[in-house]
Formats: sequence, C-alpha cells, structure tokens
Amino acid sequence: MEKYERLQKFLSNSGCCSRREAEKLIEEGRVRINNKIAVLGDKISEKDKVYVDDELIKNVVKKYYIFYKPKNVLTTLYDPSNKRTILDYIDKIPFRVYPVGRLDYDAEGLLLLTNDGNFANKVMHPKYEIDKTYIAELDKFLEKKDYEKLKKGILKLKDGIVKVKEVKVLENKKYDKKTIRSIVKITLHEGRNKIVKRIFKSLGYYVKNLKRIKIDSITLKNLKPGQYKELDKKYVKKILELKENKNRKNKRKINRKKIERKNKEVE
Repeated sequence: MEKYERLQKFLSNSGCCSRREAEKLIEEGRVRINNKIAVLGDKISEKDKVYVDDELIKNVVKKYYIFYKPKNVLTTLYDPSNKRTILDYIDKIPFRVYPVGRLDYDAEGLLLLTNDGNFANKVMHPKYEIDKTYIAELDKFLEKKDYEKLKKGILKLKDGIVKVKEVKVLENKKYDKKTIRSIVKITLHEGRNKIVKRIFKSLGYYVKNLKRIKIDSITLKNLKPGQYKELDKKYVKKILELKENKNRKNKRKINRKKIERKNKEVE
C-alpha cells in the first residue's frame, strides 16, 4: 500500500521551508506536483515529484543546531525593515535551517535550529510537554502571594489558561533605593508569544531581562551570544521518540464526561 503525506508536511520536512511558509507557497501557485499546480489539501506519495518555482524538492539530510540568540536580534531569517536577524549569525551553516519557535527580540538565550519539521513540532507543541526554562529579572520584588500563585501552577491570561511547571526565586534583594533585583527561574511546557512576560505582567511585574537557558535537557553549555554548534544526536533521538502525553488525553476525556453528565442532569 502506498504511503501518502500532506504536501505542506513534505515541504517542511524536506527543509525547503516551514509548514506555514509552505501553505503560502501553495496558495501562490508556486508549487507543482508532477505536472499539476498544487492546492492546499493535496497529498503526495513517494512516487510523486514536487517542484517549488520549477526546482525539484528532495528530502535532505536532517540537521540540528543549538544557537545562543543575542539580545536585540529577531528570531527570523528575514526582516523587511533591515533589523538584525539570526541569519546574520548563522549564514555560514551549510544547510537551510529554521528556528524552532521564537525568542522575543529583546530576549536572549537558547534557540534550536533545524530543517526537520517533525522535530520542531515535538519541541513546540504543548502535548509533548517539553520543558522550556527561563531566567527572568523583574522590576521589583516578587511578593510572596504572587510567588504562591506561580507555584500553584495555573494562571489565567487573556488568551487562555497557562500552566507553570516550576518556579524558583534565585534572588530577591534591595541593594539601595534605586537598585532592586528579583530574579526568577520559571519552567513552562509551551511557547506562546511573549508568554513569560505576559505571565509576570498579569501579576503586576515588568520583565527587565529574559534569558532562556534550557529546552528539555539541552543547555547552552559554553556557547557565547551569536555562537552555534550541532546538537548531540542523543538529544535529537530522545525528542523524536517522544509520544503524546497520555495523561493529558485521559484528563480531557474525564472532563468531557463530567460536562456531559452535568448537561444530562440539567435536561
């Protein structure tokens, strides 16, 4: 039996582009399957030939890198306003790789780069529960009541609930009238836009500095801002072998059953 996969997934896994960029290319009519212009929803088999702008796309060797993103650098490969991007630092990598998720423009730290769409999805999607650990410097003392809220692990933001896996106060000192340092280590499973800043903002704090120090068990090691190195294969293998967290699925099923039961009682 022939195995089929979505065209967007094939393009992403080939290292040609991200899945979102693949959808845009298809919508623009720049993708062809054999001699036919592709449309969104198309699937391909191993026998099909895929072209982007008349260039044959082949599966490429999967590559994985650790990159230390400096502050005031965009997590993108191109910016129309000519701001500095990560491409200014990784242009010597002999493969076309893409950032896995994002780091805020003014944040620094660990960023993964790859041309493997499956790997990127597993790192980013909350259902695989990959830890992302940050160090946040706040503009004032972290009050005990707010620390307790963070420790409980569930906060409500405008775009929904966010779960904090772990939080630890590394420093909470007042050196003089002008100098206050409150440094917090926080671990999450997700990477929604500006999520760490928004968590603290919801409690009344401003994040002065933010650094991501860890993704799963991957760290920056001895890298300096702007430097990169290939990711050890043992980490790649561990992430690629991850399965969706079954406890999460079971909890959703239990909650659904509770809601259904309540609805029946109302009827």
